[in-house]
Amino acid sequence: MPENSDSSPLLPDWASDDIDPTVPSIARIYDYALGGSHNFSVDREVAESSRKKWPHSLRAAWTNRAFLRRAVTFCAEQGVTQFLDIGSGIPTAGNVHEILADLDIDAHVVYTDIDPVAVAMSRRILTDVPWATAIRADARDLDALVSDPEVRAQLDFGKPVAVLLVALLHYIPDSADPRRMLADLRDRLAPGSMLVISHMCSDDWPPQELADTVEVSRRTPTPLILRSRAEIEPMFDGFELAEPGLVRVPLWRPEPEDDTMVSYFDTVGAVGVKKG
Repeated sequence: MPENSDSSPLLPDWASDDIDPTVPSIARIYDYALGGSHNFSVDREVAESSRKKWPHSLRAAWTNRAFLRRAVTFCAEQGVTQFLDIGSGIPTAGNVHEILADLDIDAHVVYTDIDPVAVAMSRRILTDVPWATAIRADARDLDALVSDPEVRAQLDFGKPVAVLLVALLHYIPDSADPRRMLADLRDRLAPGSMLVISHMCSDDWPPQELADTVEVSRRTPTPLILRSRAEIEPMFDGFELAEPGLVRVPLWRPEPEDDTMVSYFDTVGAVGVKKG
């Protein structure tokens, strides 16, 4: 990347002035893992250092992306046409609105992320998609998120909404009380709404690998909070899990061509349905 006279990295046109290109971002690391171009050298450095230690680490981004596609398709097949993607990340191929367009679903989509690059790039690709929007929001402030005028313009919370929390909650610390956050969200949703979660799981990790992974993540503003399956499943309280329940994401309703290889870096995921 070119540098200016004081050796500070120049920001590309897709980055806002408030971004520090010397601090890695989970959204940009994920973008790199998926083959995107909206990332900095510091993001690539973190991703590649993880790949050197754990060759399967970047594959986790692809297994999550495939899970997202299958989960969105499942929700649409159940008749849900409103989607709220919280922590949506930097857009690459296979975004929620693209999945729905391929399914020929008349839908409404809202993307939210705290990362300014993720929101800016989402808005750019949605210029000609009037039924989808992107806003900058903190997942921990549901009042602000749900009451945002752009969200309300797209989503009617009196009808079923599919809420997507894919690869997000393992960046929400216990101090933010994610179970309470999800309970508040559940209470705002109409019966028939769906909750989609994927979460990195601490079960079966060798202790040193677990500690090393968490340590690498501390270079970012959003370090990993890995939880056990026993801690993740209660996040679906008030929702009935669709088959096959909470499983490693490659095993959630895989299609014949999907890679179902299981490794430590495969998160667990499920889809829950709010009953009346």
